[in-house]
Amino acid sequence: MLKVDHIAIIGGGFSGVLLAINLLRHGNVRVTLIERRPDRLGRGLAYGAAQADHILNVRAANMSALPDQPGHFVDWLTAQGLGQEGSFATRRDYGAYLCAMLDAARAAAGDRISIVSDEAIDLVVADEGASVALRSGAPLAADVAVIAPGNLPPHDLPAFVGLDRRAYVDDPWAADIGAALGSDDTLLLLGSGLTAIDCALSLDSAGFRGKMIALSRRGLTPHAHAPAPPYAVRRERPAGSASALLHGVRERAAAIGWRNAVDELRPFSADMWRAASAAERSRFLRHLRPYWDVHRHRVAPQVAERLDGLRAQGRLTVRAAKVTTAIPDGDGLIVGLRPRGAMDSETLNVARVVNCTGPLGDLRRVTDPLLRNLFDRGDIRPDPLAIGIDVDRQCHAIAADGRAQPRLHVVGPMTRGAHWEIVAVPDIRRQVWALAREISSAHWVEAEGL
Repeated sequence: MLKVDHIAIIGGGFSGVLLAINLLRHGNVRVTLIERRPDRLGRGLAYGAAQADHILNVRAANMSALPDQPGHFVDWLTAQGLGQEGSFATRRDYGAYLCAMLDAARAAAGDRISIVSDEAIDLVVADEGASVALRSGAPLAADVAVIAPGNLPPHDLPAFVGLDRRAYVDDPWAADIGAALGSDDTLLLLGSGLTAIDCALSLDSAGFRGKMIALSRRGLTPHAHAPAPPYAVRRERPAGSASALLHGVRERAAAIGWRNAVDELRPFSADMWRAASAAERSRFLRHLRPYWDVHRHRVAPQVAERLDGLRAQGRLTVRAAKVTTAIPDGDGLIVGLRPRGAMDSETLNVARVVNCTGPLGDLRRVTDPLLRNLFDRGDIRPDPLAIGIDVDRQCHAIAADGRAQPRLHVVGPMTRGAHWEIVAVPDIRRQVWALAREISSAHWVEAEGL
Protein backbone atom coordinates (compact mmCIF):
# COMPACT_ATOMS: atom_id res chain seq x y z
CA MET A 1 0.00 0.00 0.00
CA LEU A 2 1.35 3.42 -0.99
CA LYS A 3 1.95 5.98 1.70
CA VAL A 4 0.28 9.11 0.39
CA ASP A 5 0.59 12.52 1.98
CA HIS A 6 0.32 14.90 -0.98
CA ILE A 7 -1.98 14.58 -4.03
CA ALA A 8 -1.77 16.80 -7.10
CA ILE A 9 -5.05 17.12 -9.01
CA ILE A 10 -4.78 18.50 -12.53
CA GLY A 11 -8.07 20.04 -13.59
CA GLY A 12 -10.35 22.20 -11.47
CA GLY A 13 -13.69 21.39 -13.04
CA PHE A 14 -16.45 19.33 -11.42
CA SER A 15 -14.48 16.06 -11.21
CA GLY A 16 -11.24 17.59 -9.92
CA VAL A 17 -12.84 19.89 -7.37
CA LEU A 18 -15.15 17.22 -6.03
CA LEU A 19 -12.23 14.81 -5.67
CA ALA A 20 -10.32 17.48 -3.72
CA ILE A 21 -13.30 18.08 -1.42
CA ASN A 22 -13.68 14.38 -0.72
CA LEU A 23 -9.96 13.95 -0.03
CA LEU A 24 -10.17 16.73 2.54
CA ARG A 25 -13.33 15.23 4.04
CA HIS A 26 -12.05 11.69 4.41
CA GLY A 27 -8.38 12.01 5.32
CA ASN A 28 -5.50 14.15 6.52
CA VAL A 29 -3.74 14.39 3.17
CA ARG A 30 -2.57 17.58 1.48
CA VAL A 31 -4.09 18.53 -1.87
CA THR A 32 -2.81 20.80 -4.63
CA LEU A 33 -5.46 21.65 -7.21
CA ILE A 34 -4.15 22.94 -10.53
CA GLU A 35 -6.47 24.86 -12.85
CA ARG A 36 -5.36 26.95 -15.81
CA ARG A 37 -8.59 28.99 -15.94
CA PRO A 38 -9.43 30.44 -12.51
CA ASP A 39 -12.87 31.54 -13.76
CA ARG A 40 -13.76 27.88 -14.36
CA LEU A 41 -12.63 26.67 -10.93
CA GLY A 42 -15.35 24.42 -9.52
CA ARG A 43 -17.53 24.97 -12.55
CA GLY A 44 -15.64 23.43 -15.43
CA LEU A 45 -17.08 23.63 -18.92
CA ALA A 46 -20.61 22.45 -18.13
CA TYR A 47 -21.30 25.04 -15.42
CA GLY A 48 -18.69 27.68 -16.21
CA ALA A 49 -19.89 28.40 -19.75
CA ALA A 50 -23.58 27.99 -18.90
CA GLN A 51 -25.98 30.81 -19.66
CA ALA A 52 -28.97 31.87 -17.62
CA ASP A 53 -31.41 29.63 -19.53
CA HIS A 54 -29.30 26.48 -19.38
CA ILE A 55 -31.09 24.05 -17.08
CA LEU A 56 -29.84 20.83 -15.49
CA ASN A 57 -31.11 17.64 -17.09
CA VAL A 58 -31.69 15.96 -13.72
CA ARG A 59 -34.04 17.00 -10.92
CA ALA A 60 -32.45 18.58 -7.86
CA ALA A 61 -33.26 15.55 -5.71
CA ASN A 62 -30.58 13.53 -7.52
CA MET A 63 -27.95 16.24 -7.92
CA SER A 64 -26.18 16.15 -4.57
CA ALA A 65 -22.43 16.25 -5.09
CA LEU A 66 -21.98 13.92 -2.12
CA PRO A 67 -23.24 10.32 -2.39
CA ASP A 68 -23.24 9.95 1.40
CA GLN A 69 -25.46 13.07 1.76
CA PRO A 70 -28.22 12.67 -0.86
CA GLY A 71 -30.09 15.81 0.25
CA HIS A 72 -27.05 18.08 0.17
CA PHE A 73 -27.91 20.01 -3.01
CA VAL A 74 -31.62 20.26 -2.20
CA ASP A 75 -30.77 21.71 1.22
CA TRP A 76 -28.49 24.31 -0.38
CA LEU A 77 -31.01 25.14 -3.12
CA THR A 78 -33.82 25.56 -0.61
CA ALA A 79 -31.68 27.71 1.69
CA GLN A 80 -30.89 30.00 -1.26
CA GLY A 81 -34.56 30.25 -2.20
CA LEU A 82 -33.83 28.80 -5.64
CA GLY A 83 -35.99 25.67 -5.69
CA GLN A 84 -36.78 22.36 -4.05
CA GLU A 85 -36.26 18.64 -4.68
CA GLY A 86 -38.48 18.43 -7.76
CA SER A 87 -36.93 21.47 -9.43
CA PHE A 88 -34.71 21.50 -12.50
CA ALA A 89 -32.16 24.04 -11.29
CA THR A 90 -30.09 26.19 -13.60
CA ARG A 91 -26.52 25.17 -14.34
CA ARG A 92 -25.31 28.54 -13.11
CA ASP A 93 -26.89 27.84 -9.73
CA TYR A 94 -25.25 24.43 -9.67
CA GLY A 95 -21.90 26.04 -10.42
CA ALA A 96 -22.46 28.40 -7.49
CA TYR A 97 -23.26 25.39 -5.29
CA LEU A 98 -19.97 23.71 -6.22
CA CYS A 99 -18.02 26.90 -5.56
CA ALA A 100 -19.70 27.25 -2.16
CA MET A 101 -18.68 23.69 -1.34
CA LEU A 102 -15.09 24.40 -2.32
CA ASP A 103 -15.00 27.60 -0.27
CA ALA A 104 -16.29 25.72 2.79
CA ALA A 105 -13.75 22.93 2.29
CA ARG A 106 -10.88 25.42 1.97
CA ALA A 107 -11.97 27.24 5.11
CA ALA A 108 -12.11 24.00 7.09
CA ALA A 109 -8.89 22.48 5.70
CA GLY A 110 -6.60 25.49 6.09
CA ASP A 111 -3.14 24.80 4.70
CA ARG A 112 -4.04 21.26 3.63
CA ILE A 113 -5.20 22.59 0.26
CA SER A 114 -3.41 24.81 -2.24
CA ILE A 115 -4.91 26.09 -5.46
CA VAL A 116 -2.50 26.84 -8.29
CA SER A 117 -3.64 29.00 -11.21
CA ASP A 118 -1.36 27.57 -13.88
CA GLU A 119 -1.31 25.05 -16.70
CA ALA A 120 0.18 21.60 -16.25
CA ILE A 121 2.04 20.84 -19.48
CA ASP A 122 3.76 17.60 -18.46
CA LEU A 123 3.80 15.00 -15.75
CA VAL A 124 6.47 12.45 -14.97
CA VAL A 125 5.62 9.50 -12.74
CA ALA A 126 8.34 7.50 -11.01
CA ASP A 127 8.52 4.87 -8.25
CA GLU A 128 8.93 7.56 -5.60
CA GLY A 129 6.23 9.98 -6.75
CA ALA A 130 4.99 12.34 -9.44
CA SER A 131 6.51 15.55 -10.76
CA VAL A 132 4.30 18.11 -12.50
CA ALA A 133 5.74 20.60 -15.00
CA LEU A 134 3.82 23.88 -15.02
CA ARG A 135 3.67 26.45 -17.80
CA SER A 136 5.18 29.02 -15.41
CA GLY A 137 8.19 26.79 -14.83
CA ALA A 138 7.49 26.33 -11.12
CA PRO A 139 8.22 22.78 -9.89
CA LEU A 140 5.54 20.73 -8.15
CA ALA A 141 6.09 17.30 -6.62
CA ALA A 142 3.46 14.98 -5.15
CA ASP A 143 3.07 11.40 -4.02
CA VAL A 144 0.15 10.77 -6.39
CA ALA A 145 -1.19 12.68 -9.40
CA VAL A 146 -4.78 12.63 -10.63
CA ILE A 147 -5.78 13.91 -14.07
CA ALA A 148 -9.31 15.34 -14.31
CA PRO A 149 -9.46 16.59 -17.92
CA GLY A 150 -13.25 16.81 -18.17
CA ASN A 151 -14.78 16.72 -21.64
CA LEU A 152 -12.34 17.65 -24.38
CA PRO A 153 -13.50 19.88 -27.27
CA PRO A 154 -15.07 18.20 -30.31
CA HIS A 155 -12.83 17.50 -33.29
CA ASP A 156 -13.45 19.04 -36.70
CA LEU A 157 -15.28 16.95 -39.27
CA PRO A 158 -13.04 16.50 -42.36
CA ALA A 159 -15.11 18.90 -44.48
CA PHE A 160 -14.48 21.77 -42.05
CA VAL A 161 -10.77 21.40 -41.38
CA GLY A 162 -8.93 24.66 -42.08
CA LEU A 163 -12.04 26.76 -42.76
CA ASP A 164 -12.35 30.44 -41.84
CA ARG A 165 -13.45 30.61 -38.21
CA ARG A 166 -15.96 33.38 -38.96
CA ALA A 167 -18.14 30.92 -40.86
CA TYR A 168 -17.23 27.84 -38.83
CA VAL A 169 -17.30 27.86 -35.00
CA ASP A 170 -15.43 24.92 -33.50
CA ASP A 171 -16.26 25.92 -29.91
CA PRO A 172 -20.00 25.56 -29.21
CA TRP A 173 -19.49 27.39 -25.89
CA ALA A 174 -18.15 30.53 -27.52
CA ALA A 175 -19.52 33.72 -26.00
CA ASP A 176 -21.73 34.71 -28.94
CA ILE A 177 -22.10 32.09 -31.66
CA GLY A 178 -24.75 34.20 -33.39
CA ALA A 179 -22.78 37.45 -33.55
CA ALA A 180 -23.47 39.57 -36.67
CA LEU A 181 -26.19 37.22 -37.95
CA GLY A 182 -29.60 38.50 -38.94
CA SER A 183 -33.14 37.18 -39.26
CA ASP A 184 -32.57 36.16 -42.89
CA ASP A 185 -29.56 33.96 -42.03
CA THR A 186 -29.46 30.20 -41.59
CA LEU A 187 -27.21 28.64 -38.97
CA LEU A 188 -26.25 24.97 -39.10
CA LEU A 189 -25.69 23.04 -35.86
CA LEU A 190 -23.59 19.92 -36.36
CA GLY A 191 -25.30 17.48 -34.00
CA SER A 192 -28.80 17.24 -32.54
CA GLY A 193 -28.01 16.20 -28.95
CA LEU A 194 -27.74 18.11 -25.71
CA THR A 195 -25.01 20.48 -26.92
CA ALA A 196 -27.03 21.45 -29.99
CA ILE A 197 -30.06 22.05 -27.77
CA ASP A 198 -28.02 24.34 -25.52
CA CYS A 199 -26.82 26.29 -28.54
CA ALA A 200 -30.33 26.63 -29.97
CA LEU A 201 -31.65 27.98 -26.68
CA SER A 202 -28.71 30.36 -26.31
CA LEU A 203 -29.23 31.69 -29.83
CA ASP A 204 -32.92 32.22 -29.17
CA SER A 205 -32.24 34.00 -25.86
CA ALA A 206 -29.61 36.21 -27.53
CA GLY A 207 -32.21 37.42 -30.02
CA PHE A 208 -31.27 35.39 -33.11
CA ARG A 209 -34.40 35.15 -35.25
CA GLY A 210 -33.03 33.33 -38.27
CA LYS A 211 -33.33 29.63 -39.06
CA MET A 212 -31.46 26.93 -37.18
CA ILE A 213 -30.89 23.47 -38.61
CA ALA A 214 -29.65 20.72 -36.29
CA LEU A 215 -28.02 17.97 -38.33
CA SER A 216 -26.99 14.47 -37.26
CA ARG A 217 -26.66 11.05 -38.86
CA ARG A 218 -29.99 9.82 -37.45
CA GLY A 219 -31.76 13.08 -36.68
CA LEU A 220 -32.49 12.05 -33.09
CA THR A 221 -33.09 14.52 -30.26
CA PRO A 222 -33.18 13.86 -26.50
CA HIS A 223 -36.55 12.98 -25.02
CA ALA A 224 -38.06 14.88 -22.10
CA HIS A 225 -38.47 13.92 -18.48
CA ALA A 226 -42.06 13.13 -17.57
CA PRO A 227 -43.92 11.47 -14.68
CA ALA A 228 -43.67 7.69 -14.81
CA PRO A 229 -45.93 5.09 -13.16
CA PRO A 230 -44.70 3.36 -9.98
CA TYR A 231 -43.13 -0.06 -10.45
CA ALA A 232 -41.28 -2.82 -8.61
CA VAL A 233 -37.59 -1.89 -8.69
CA ARG A 234 -35.19 -4.39 -10.25
CA ARG A 235 -32.95 -5.90 -7.57
CA GLU A 236 -30.43 -7.84 -9.64
CA ARG A 237 -28.28 -6.98 -12.61
CA PRO A 238 -29.78 -8.28 -15.86
CA ALA A 239 -27.62 -10.93 -17.48
CA GLY A 240 -27.16 -12.29 -20.98
CA SER A 241 -25.83 -11.14 -24.31
CA ALA A 242 -26.28 -7.61 -25.62
CA SER A 243 -29.13 -8.73 -27.90
CA ALA A 244 -30.85 -10.47 -24.99
CA LEU A 245 -30.51 -7.34 -22.86
CA LEU A 246 -32.05 -5.22 -25.61
CA HIS A 247 -34.98 -7.64 -25.86
CA GLY A 248 -35.36 -7.56 -22.07
CA VAL A 249 -35.40 -3.75 -21.93
CA ARG A 250 -38.10 -3.65 -24.59
CA GLU A 251 -40.21 -6.08 -22.59
CA ARG A 252 -39.75 -4.03 -19.42
CA ALA A 253 -40.61 -0.84 -21.32
CA ALA A 254 -43.91 -2.38 -22.41
CA ALA A 255 -44.64 -3.37 -18.81
CA ILE A 256 -43.46 -0.37 -16.75
CA GLY A 257 -42.87 2.43 -19.28
CA TRP A 258 -39.69 3.17 -21.19
CA ARG A 259 -38.43 5.83 -18.77
CA ASN A 260 -38.60 3.38 -15.87
CA ALA A 261 -37.06 0.60 -17.99
CA VAL A 262 -34.07 2.82 -18.80
CA ASP A 263 -33.69 4.38 -15.34
CA GLU A 264 -33.73 1.08 -13.47
CA LEU A 265 -30.55 0.01 -15.29
CA ARG A 266 -28.54 2.87 -13.84
CA PRO A 267 -27.22 1.03 -10.75
CA PHE A 268 -26.04 -1.83 -12.99
CA SER A 269 -24.85 -0.09 -16.15
CA ALA A 270 -21.14 0.01 -15.25
CA ASP A 271 -21.07 -3.70 -14.37
CA MET A 272 -23.07 -4.55 -17.49
CA TRP A 273 -20.56 -2.61 -19.58
CA ARG A 274 -17.61 -4.40 -17.99
CA ALA A 275 -19.28 -7.80 -18.47
CA ALA A 276 -19.86 -7.21 -22.18
CA SER A 277 -17.31 -8.48 -24.67
CA ALA A 278 -15.23 -6.09 -26.74
CA ALA A 279 -17.29 -7.00 -29.80
CA GLU A 280 -20.56 -6.30 -27.98
CA ARG A 281 -19.33 -2.93 -26.75
CA SER A 282 -18.26 -2.02 -30.26
CA ARG A 283 -21.64 -3.03 -31.72
CA PHE A 284 -23.40 -1.00 -29.05
CA LEU A 285 -21.42 2.12 -29.99
CA ARG A 286 -22.04 1.64 -33.71
CA HIS A 287 -25.73 0.82 -33.63
CA LEU A 288 -27.41 1.56 -30.30
CA ARG A 289 -25.55 4.42 -28.65
CA PRO A 290 -27.55 7.26 -30.31
CA TYR A 291 -30.84 5.65 -29.26
CA TRP A 292 -29.58 4.99 -25.74
CA ASP A 293 -28.37 8.58 -25.39
CA VAL A 294 -31.68 10.21 -26.35
CA HIS A 295 -33.62 7.97 -23.95
CA ARG A 296 -31.09 8.00 -21.11
CA HIS A 297 -29.95 11.66 -21.15
CA ARG A 298 -33.25 13.52 -21.16
CA VAL A 299 -34.07 17.22 -20.97
CA ALA A 300 -36.21 19.12 -18.50
CA PRO A 301 -39.88 19.54 -19.51
CA GLN A 302 -39.50 23.32 -19.84
CA VAL A 303 -36.59 22.84 -22.24
CA ALA A 304 -38.62 20.41 -24.35
CA GLU A 305 -41.47 22.94 -24.42
CA ARG A 306 -39.18 25.70 -25.73
CA LEU A 307 -37.78 23.39 -28.40
CA ASP A 308 -41.27 22.40 -29.50
CA GLY A 309 -42.09 26.10 -29.80
CA LEU A 310 -39.02 26.79 -31.97
CA ARG A 311 -39.88 23.88 -34.24
CA ALA A 312 -43.53 24.92 -34.50
CA GLN A 313 -42.44 28.42 -35.56
CA GLY A 314 -40.19 26.93 -38.24
CA ARG A 315 -37.11 28.42 -36.62
CA LEU A 316 -35.57 25.05 -35.71
CA THR A 317 -35.43 22.03 -37.99
CA VAL A 318 -33.82 18.68 -37.18
CA ARG A 319 -32.49 16.68 -40.11
CA ALA A 320 -30.91 13.26 -40.54
CA ALA A 321 -28.02 13.56 -42.98
CA LYS A 322 -24.27 13.30 -43.41
CA VAL A 323 -22.04 16.24 -44.33
CA THR A 324 -20.01 15.55 -47.46
CA THR A 325 -18.47 18.93 -48.34
CA ALA A 326 -18.15 22.50 -47.10
CA ILE A 327 -17.18 25.24 -49.57
CA PRO A 328 -16.64 28.91 -48.64
CA ASP A 329 -19.20 31.23 -50.21
CA GLY A 330 -18.63 34.87 -49.34
CA ASP A 331 -18.97 35.16 -45.57
CA GLY A 332 -20.83 31.84 -45.37
CA LEU A 333 -20.59 28.25 -46.54
CA ILE A 334 -22.20 25.95 -49.05
CA VAL A 335 -22.55 22.63 -47.23
CA GLY A 336 -23.08 19.40 -49.15
CA LEU A 337 -25.40 16.87 -47.49
CA ARG A 338 -26.45 13.29 -48.12
CA PRO A 339 -29.81 12.74 -46.38
CA ARG A 340 -30.17 9.48 -44.47
CA GLY A 341 -31.43 6.73 -46.75
CA ALA A 342 -30.89 8.76 -49.92
CA MET A 343 -28.41 8.17 -52.74
CA ASP A 344 -28.27 11.75 -54.02
CA SER A 345 -26.68 14.71 -52.29
CA GLU A 346 -28.01 18.24 -51.88
CA THR A 347 -26.53 21.59 -50.89
CA LEU A 348 -27.40 24.01 -48.13
CA ASN A 349 -26.38 27.69 -48.00
CA VAL A 350 -25.63 28.74 -44.42
CA ALA A 351 -24.20 31.83 -42.79
CA ARG A 352 -22.45 29.89 -40.06
CA VAL A 353 -21.78 26.34 -38.85
CA VAL A 354 -21.35 25.46 -35.15
CA ASN A 355 -19.73 22.18 -34.15
CA CYS A 356 -22.01 20.49 -31.59
CA THR A 357 -20.86 16.92 -32.27
CA GLY A 358 -19.89 16.26 -28.67
CA PRO A 359 -16.65 15.82 -26.76
CA LEU A 360 -13.50 14.37 -28.27
CA GLY A 361 -12.69 10.93 -26.92
CA ASP A 362 -9.89 9.64 -29.15
CA LEU A 363 -6.67 10.20 -27.23
CA ARG A 364 -4.66 9.87 -30.42
CA ARG A 365 -6.12 13.15 -31.70
CA VAL A 366 -5.70 15.38 -28.65
CA THR A 367 -3.67 18.59 -28.79
CA ASP A 368 -3.67 19.31 -25.04
CA PRO A 369 0.07 19.44 -24.14
CA LEU A 370 -0.21 17.39 -20.94
CA LEU A 371 -2.22 14.55 -22.48
CA ARG A 372 -0.12 14.68 -25.63
CA ASN A 373 3.14 14.31 -23.68
CA LEU A 374 1.77 11.49 -21.53
CA PHE A 375 0.46 9.67 -24.58
CA ASP A 376 3.61 10.11 -26.66
CA ARG A 377 5.72 8.81 -23.78
CA GLY A 378 3.44 5.79 -23.23
CA ASP A 379 2.33 6.75 -19.73
CA ILE A 380 -1.32 6.69 -20.83
CA ARG A 381 -3.03 4.94 -23.71
CA PRO A 382 -6.44 4.99 -25.44
CA ASP A 383 -9.01 2.52 -24.21
CA PRO A 384 -9.76 -0.32 -26.68
CA LEU A 385 -12.67 1.60 -28.24
CA ALA A 386 -10.75 4.91 -28.48
CA ILE A 387 -13.43 6.81 -26.55
CA GLY A 388 -11.21 7.86 -23.65
CA ILE A 389 -8.15 7.09 -21.52
CA ASP A 390 -7.63 3.47 -20.50
CA VAL A 391 -7.97 2.89 -16.73
CA ASP A 392 -8.69 0.01 -14.39
CA ARG A 393 -11.60 -0.18 -11.93
CA GLN A 394 -9.63 1.88 -9.38
CA CYS A 395 -9.00 4.61 -11.99
CA HIS A 396 -5.27 3.85 -12.30
CA ALA A 397 -3.99 4.96 -15.70
CA ILE A 398 -2.91 2.05 -17.89
CA ALA A 399 0.44 2.57 -19.61
CA ALA A 400 1.15 1.59 -23.21
CA ASP A 401 2.73 -1.68 -22.01
CA GLY A 402 -0.43 -2.62 -20.08
CA ARG A 403 0.80 -1.74 -16.57
CA ALA A 404 -1.58 -0.07 -14.13
CA GLN A 405 0.27 2.91 -12.65
CA PRO A 406 -0.21 3.16 -8.87
CA ARG A 407 0.76 6.84 -8.70
CA LEU A 408 -1.31 8.10 -11.64
CA HIS A 409 -5.12 8.20 -11.74
CA VAL A 410 -7.68 9.56 -14.19
CA VAL A 411 -11.22 10.60 -13.24
CA GLY A 412 -14.28 11.94 -15.01
CA PRO A 413 -15.74 11.55 -18.50
CA MET A 414 -12.47 10.49 -20.14
CA THR A 415 -12.72 7.16 -18.26
CA ARG A 416 -15.88 6.24 -20.18
CA GLY A 417 -14.15 3.31 -21.89
CA ALA A 418 -13.88 1.48 -18.57
CA HIS A 419 -17.07 2.66 -16.86
CA TRP A 420 -19.31 3.89 -19.71
CA GLU A 421 -21.84 5.81 -17.57
CA ILE A 422 -19.44 8.45 -16.25
CA VAL A 423 -20.62 11.72 -17.76
CA ALA A 424 -23.30 12.85 -15.30
CA VAL A 425 -23.12 14.08 -11.71
CA PRO A 426 -24.58 10.92 -10.09
CA ASP A 427 -21.88 8.79 -11.74
CA ILE A 428 -18.88 11.08 -11.24
CA ARG A 429 -19.71 11.81 -7.61
CA ARG A 430 -19.56 8.09 -6.80
CA GLN A 431 -16.31 7.65 -8.72
CA VAL A 432 -14.40 10.46 -7.01
CA TRP A 433 -15.87 9.64 -3.59
CA ALA A 434 -14.62 6.05 -3.85
CA LEU A 435 -11.19 7.13 -5.16
CA ALA A 436 -10.74 9.72 -2.41
CA ARG A 437 -11.49 7.11 0.23
CA GLU A 438 -9.05 4.67 -1.34
CA ILE A 439 -6.20 7.18 -1.66
CA SER A 440 -6.70 8.43 1.90
CA SER A 441 -7.25 4.84 3.20
CA ALA A 442 -10.61 5.85 4.67
CA HIS A 443 -12.15 2.60 3.41
CA TRP A 444 -9.74 0.69 5.69
CA VAL A 445 -10.20 2.99 8.65
CA GLU A 446 -13.94 2.41 8.52
CA ALA A 447 -13.48 -1.33 7.90
CA GLU A 448 -14.93 -1.24 4.37
CA GLY A 449 -11.80 -2.85 2.98
CA LEU A 450 -12.09 -5.90 5.24
